[in-house]
Amino acid sequence: MTFEYHVISTLVEDRPGVLQKVAGLFNRRGFNIDSITVGESEVEGLSRMVISVHADKKGLEQVTKQLNKLVDVIKIKDITKNAVKRELCLVKVNIPNEKARAEIMQYSNIFRAKIVDVTEETLIIELTGDKEKIDAFISLLKGYGIKKISRTGLTAMARGV
Repeated sequence: MTFEYHVISTLVEDRPGVLQKVAGLFNRRGFNIDSITVGESEVEGLSRMVISVHADKKGLEQVTKQLNKLVDVIKIKDITKNAVKRELCLVKVNIPNEKARAEIMQYSNIFRAKIVDVTEETLIIELTGDKEKIDAFISLLKGYGIKKISRTGLTAMARGV
């Protein structure tokens, strides 16, 4: 069984319990959801759910069919291949000295990150981008001592019409 990476965009009713129902279908199939983001959509009363998951093609087809049967699910689309994908990350990093502060600020500029909080001992940096960009930025900061990382998980939107 070959598990492939998939990004599924789902339009759902904005009601309590919908997230649990959708996640439960993936769970029952034995798929671990890598990330799931939910927020209001362009249609009042509906939310957009973006799910990234490693799944085999046949199993994912079964989950998609079962999702379509749920009353709360309006539309499902696999946007794995043709989408803009982004993630938001906040990183709190130690500042051992002024030289380190300058280096971290320079890295932030190179990665187009924003410094959103400054204290004498730490910086909190906000970065948006794809998974690889965020992983690379975090890797550079590890030598300074990362205190905390908070990542949103993937959100995505299909290109074109």
